[in-house]
Amino acid sequence: MEQAPELMKGKIFCKDLIGSATKHLKKMMKNKYCFFPASSKALQRIAISALLALVIIPAASQASPRPVYELKTPALNDTLKSISGVPLKAEDISPLLSGELIPAVKLPAANGKLFDLNLSVSQTPTILIFYRGGWCPYCSKQLSGLQQIEKDLRALGYQLIAISTDSPENLSKTMDKEKLDYTLLSDADLKAAKSFGIAFKGPKSYDKFLPETSGGKNVDKLLPVPSVFILDKKGRILFEYINPDITQRLSAPLLKAAASALKSEI
Repeated sequence: MEQAPELMKGKIFCKDLIGSATKHLKKMMKNKYCFFPASSKALQRIAISALLALVIIPAASQASPRPVYELKTPALNDTLKSISGVPLKAEDISPLLSGELIPAVKLPAANGKLFDLNLSVSQTPTILIFYRGGWCPYCSKQLSGLQQIEKDLRALGYQLIAISTDSPENLSKTMDKEKLDYTLLSDADLKAAKSFGIAFKGPKSYDKFLPETSGGKNVDKLLPVPSVFILDKKGRILFEYINPDITQRLSAPLLKAAASALKSEI
C-alpha cells in the first residue's frame, strides 16, 4: 500500500482538537496535528467522514485551534529530559507511527487472566486506547463516550480494547462504575506503554497513588500519554491520535468517522 510520506516524517503532537473538521484536516495534511492515516486514500475518506460528523460535534468545537506541541528528541545522556530512556515530559515521547506494527503484548484483563493482545488483534481489527486510569476524570469521560459508540464500532467490524495503569481489581471497579462492555487491560508496570513509546515520568504529586492504583507494580511511577490507535488484523497502525494535553481526547464522533473511513483498509 502506498504510504503518505508527508504524514510519516514528523512526530508533532497537537495541543487540542478544538476547531472545525475542515481546519483540522488541512493541518493534518501538513503533519501538524496528530492524525497519522497510513495512506492518502484513507486520508480522503477520513476528510469526507469527519465533515459529515460535524452535525454531531459540540458547538464548542468551532473555536480556533490552539497551539501545537513539537516533539523534541532527548539526547542520549540528557538526564534533564529522560531517565533510563523514559522522558520526563509527555511532550518528549517518541511513539510508534502509522504504518508500523505493534509489539508483542500480553496483559492481565479485569478478571486477572492473561490476555494476548496480538492474537486478539489478528482475529478482529482493533481500536486500541491507552488511558491513565479510572481515577482520572478525563479518562472516565472518555471511557463513557467510547461505550456510547461501542456497538457502532462493532458493527463496522472493530473490537474496542482499552489499556491503563490500573490493577485488574481497579479495572473491574471501572467497568462496573462506567458500565463498560468492552475489554480493559492492566499495564500496571507500563511495559506496554513503553513498547509503544508513549510512557513518561509522572508528576511528583502522583508518586503516592500511582503505585497504589497499580497494585504496587508501577514502581517507576510512570504514566502513558493518552492515545488512540486503529489497527488492522496484521497489527499495523492505520491511524493514531496522541495528545500530551490530558484534558483533550479524541471525540467519539471523530473516532467513529475515522474508523468508518478506514473500514476498507481492515
